[in-house]
Amino acid sequence: MAQILIEKGYDVFGMVRGQANPKIRMIQEETPKLELVEGDLQDLSSLIAAVEQVQPDEVYNLGAISFVALSFRQAELTADITGLGVLRMLEAVRIVGGAENRIRFYQASSSEMFGKVRETPQTEMTPFHPRSPYGAAKVFGHYITVNYRESYDLFATSGICFNHESPRRGLEFVTRKVTNGVARIKLGLQEKITLGNLDAARDWGFAGDFCEAMWLMLQQDTPEDFVIATGETHTIGELLALAFAAAGIDDWKPLVESDPRFTRPAEVDILTGDASKARAKLGWKPKVDFPELVRMMVASDLEIEAGDPSRRP
Repeated sequence: MAQILIEKGYDVFGMVRGQANPKIRMIQEETPKLELVEGDLQDLSSLIAAVEQVQPDEVYNLGAISFVALSFRQAELTADITGLGVLRMLEAVRIVGGAENRIRFYQASSSEMFGKVRETPQTEMTPFHPRSPYGAAKVFGHYITVNYRESYDLFATSGICFNHESPRRGLEFVTRKVTNGVARIKLGLQEKITLGNLDAARDWGFAGDFCEAMWLMLQQDTPEDFVIATGETHTIGELLALAFAAAGIDDWKPLVESDPRFTRPAEVDILTGDASKARAKLGWKPKVDFPELVRMMVASDLEIEAGDPSRRP
């Protein structure tokens, strides 16, 4: 997101929590033009100070505990950061912006809010049925954004984003776990990949495409909520086949194990987004398809794992 905004000519500030945050160095190396300010989604006063310092035109709230499995183990913390953190950020925007509030606010909502889906594909009007503390916290964040838009006339909008991936994805997420595992198997550094439910299906897109949609949402005349998705669904089995093929490995099934320890207490079986509204009103459509995304991630992980050991995750 920061790189896209910098390319568009923005002065971009990123909020970090804590003075010794281990991600600061990585962020500064990847995006040296990004200026950092301190703030914490659990502390309203720090958010007010950050917004006062920056005086932003646009605020993109992408901060959250975003790993679904972790949300089951730390449900209260997830609710506080992923849910109440949105409320605090909106409060900071409302307070600093004042009566003639010109700050535009974007909230990162999630396809996990649909959970046990009521219809396929899912649109902006599909009822929510979250199946994890993360999904439930995101529902709160989504509706509190709607509430602040309607109550205080804020330009506040939510993008209901389906899974968006890139080579920078954390290793705890299944896409990167697969592509990194495939790279390590190809290079003789690992024997197998152990996963949970191989039949789970997701609508996977490229994070760069999704960030462009987020920006477009804040350039509209009026704030609205949009589903951002590719409209295609692929299983984890398909992900595995494409990833191993990208590494030149045909007989991959003996290299993959399914372990019930990696299944969720309440599973989300399938998510498929209908981004017709975004296509019509924003003029947005994804540019990177699923096979290209997988090849991109495998190529990146092969380069990392074959290179300097210090760069390995």
